[in-house]
Amino acid sequence: MAYKEEFIDFMVRSGVLTFGDFVTKSGRKTPYFVNTGNYQTSDQIAALGQYYAACIAPHLDGVDFLYGPAYKGIPLVIAAATALYRDHGITIPYCFNRKEAKDHGEGGSLIGYKPKDGDTAMIIEDVITAGTSVKESVPLLKGMADVTVSSLIISVDRMEKGEADRTAIQEIADTFGITTYPIVTVREIIDHLHNHEVDGKVVIDDAMKQMMEDHLAQYGA
Repeated sequence: MAYKEEFIDFMVRSGVLTFGDFVTKSGRKTPYFVNTGNYQTSDQIAALGQYYAACIAPHLDGVDFLYGPAYKGIPLVIAAATALYRDHGITIPYCFNRKEAKDHGEGGSLIGYKPKDGDTAMIIEDVITAGTSVKESVPLLKGMADVTVSSLIISVDRMEKGEADRTAIQEIADTFGITTYPIVTVREIIDHLHNHEVDGKVVIDDAMKQMMEDHLAQYGA
């Protein structure tokens, strides 16, 4: 799909998808890094919402609300919900959590929509490595009501092992029954950006491609 290739170029231009020598949260060395915290302008967040909405819209059947885990999930769920209405004519409730429950006023740890028994949720996230955020989000939501979490939307699937020989996405599917829909995968990133110029610069040349292939050979699943 054209929006996938546009999204990859968009991440590079925004300084969100970078290449070099990094260490992930899990402690692994990696030749590329995705940091959605680098989005910082109004046009970027508007475009980001459009890409998320394009990925979300085909998978909304049976979903009652969107949930964005603090902190990065908060702007993502708001941008996505806005774009779903603006670009697709879809109105859907959304909510996000506080890191610490509020003990005054209306109280609670959720802001926005209040889940009800029988609701089905879709989680909106950036990138998952170990799936920690999802593992925290599911019991939080189920603590609010008898909620089913059916799906997860992420920007990039790194296609790496979590525990054992399964990817974090496979672990989440096996443990919680959640289906993950990435906007793009690392394989799609490699295929699109290899010797492809973004604003006159090639970010994945032959050497970087080999580094990424070696990384996937070691950690991929």
